[in-house]
Amino acid sequence: MSDDRSQDDKAMRRNRTVGLACAGLFVTMIGAAYAAVPLYNLFCQVTGFGGTTQVAEAASDLVIDRPITIRFDGNVNHTLNWKFKPVQRSVTMKMGESAQIAYTATNTGADLSVGTSVFNVTPNEAGAYFNKLECFCFTEQALAPGESVEMPVVFFIDPDMDKDPELKHVKEITLSYTFFPVDEPEQPVAARAVQPAAETKL
Repeated sequence: MSDDRSQDDKAMRRNRTVGLACAGLFVTMIGAAYAAVPLYNLFCQVTGFGGTTQVAEAASDLVIDRPITIRFDGNVNHTLNWKFKPVQRSVTMKMGESAQIAYTATNTGADLSVGTSVFNVTPNEAGAYFNKLECFCFTEQALAPGESVEMPVVFFIDPDMDKDPELKHVKEITLSYTFFPVDEPEQPVAARAVQPAAETKL
């Protein structure tokens, strides 16, 4: 009888150990999945992978004679009642030269709506050399019914692109944005904390 109990105890301990190990593995996988998102974004920003552009704090201090044409594309997810397009379709500039263009968005729906955009450039390899000084990327934009807004983009093409043998033949780059609806718009902490004042009855 005691041997049976001992075997049962050992089996229970093994099951408990296996259960804890599985739970620990599950938690580790969830944590790794969340950590992978910012790491992937950082990788894309550094390498230009997938057409991800770069963020620059200052304009280029070098301008070379090689011209490059930048084409602009605007799209809207079908669930967002907006019109979104570039003010101009293209611009030709020298590598290292800064340029400012703009996109316009209009809420064609009957209610206030909030959108945010994602973007990329093609060819994808050019993302490592496409530097933005100002952009509305990933910024939530709220529009009342019928309201329009103009959103600027300031950028330059890194002259080092001229040294990249894979991009020697490239004469055009396309910058494309797509707006998606934001179901739960972010609010500043202060705005969330403020409660409406109670009405004073006379």
